[in-house]
Parts: sequence; structure tokens; C-alpha cells
Amino acid sequence: MTLEILYQDDYLVAVNKPAGLLVHRTHLAKEEEDAVVQRLRDQTGKWVFPVHRLDRGTSGVLVMAFSPEMARNLSAQFSESQTNKTYHCLVRGFCDPAGTIDYPLAKLNEQKGRSRFKIEGTEKEAETKFVCLTRYQAPIPVSRYQSMRLSWLEVTPKQGRKHQIRRHFKHLLNPLVGDSCYGCRHINKALKAEWPEHFRLMLHASHLEFTHPVTEQKLTLSAPLSDQIIDMLNLLAPHEVPLSASER
Repeated sequence: MTLEILYQDDYLVAVNKPAGLLVHRTHLAKEEEDAVVQRLRDQTGKWVFPVHRLDRGTSGVLVMAFSPEMARNLSAQFSESQTNKTYHCLVRGFCDPAGTIDYPLAKLNEQKGRSRFKIEGTEKEAETKFVCLTRYQAPIPVSRYQSMRLSWLEVTPKQGRKHQIRRHFKHLLNPLVGDSCYGCRHINKALKAEWPEHFRLMLHASHLEFTHPVTEQKLTLSAPLSDQIIDMLNLLAPHEVPLSASER
């Protein structure tokens, strides 16, 4: 299956990564033969090198370089927070109209077969801003409640810590829908039962802005939402709860 190419020149290529696809094979998924790196190599006829990562369940803008030098140059922009990233996600509960999550994140011990735990002393600053675009109250029973409250957000993380958005909204008690690591099992179970064909991690990398290492021009790349996310939002649309005038 070919990937949707958003941008390509002699130095780099950007695609709209589908949910469920690894960026590259890892020691935790040695049995996986399918990944963005392999598909793009076959699709472009060139070796490609990862610049940044998106979680397997996340869709959206993903950039690859055609040389290790270009990959290092671009990676530095990400590690030094010189890029602008915009995500969209669906979370549990009614979020505030807007806010900033300023909560340092520590590395997690994620050895296979063991529970995750924070590694003390590894905390790094992490800041995530968000705007609530839409709220929903769907007539889907969940836990002891007869309806389900959800919020559709536009999110801009300042850094790119591992699982930053997912961990920050868990900290806010508004975990992402479809998140098997940090999510709410009651919400996930109810939505998977209600709309199984549309259920996934509801996180999408919508826009990415960075400086082209060679031309020094600003590049702004955008990736359309997946059909699964669009269908889920359409199903929720009749249950929208408008923000009050004071919240807009």
C-alpha cells in the first residue's frame, strides 16, 4: 500500500502516516516487516532516514530525509524545539476552552513484561497548549454514567517528549480516546463496542512547520484527517454541546 506523499524534493520527503504503521522496525516489534521506512524506500527508490517519530497509533505529518546528514540537521530542529507542531485529538470529559499543561516528564522504564514506572531524576520540562474546538455528550453508557462526555482539541506541544500529549492529558485527567497505555479503559471499551470500525487512537499530527536545511525556507506541511477520525467525528456531531458565549 502506497503512502500519501505531502512533500518531496532531492533532500527530504514527508508523508501522511496512517495509524497502525510503525515508523521503523524496533527491538520491541522484531516480527514486524511493514514500516514507513520500508514502504518509502520501495516507493521512492531511495534509502530514507527517520527525522522524528510518531507513535504507531498516531497518524499525520511525518518527515524523512534522503541522507543521514540531512536527517541529523532536521532532527536538531526537533530536539531544540525549533519546529511548530499542531495535533488534533479526542479526549475524555469536557476540557477547558483553552489551557497550558506545564508538567515535567520523566523517562519511563518500559521493559517488556513489566509495569511502567518513572525513572527518578530524569524529569525534563514539557509544555503543551490546547484549545477546545468542540464538546460532545453522546448517549453511550460508560461505567456508572448514562452518557459519555468528550472534547475535540487542537494541541501544540512545545517540546517533543516521548508520549508527551498522551501523558499530559492523562495528567489532566482527560486521557485520549483509544489510548491503550494511558487511556480510560471504560471509555475505550464502550466506544470500541459502539463503533468498532472507527475505533483507534484519536491523535493526528495535522500540521508541521520547520526550516528547510538547504533552501532555508519555512515549510508548512498539512495532513488531512483519516477517514476513521472523520467518521467518528461525524457520528458524534449530533451530540455536540456548544461552548458558552463566555467560553468562546
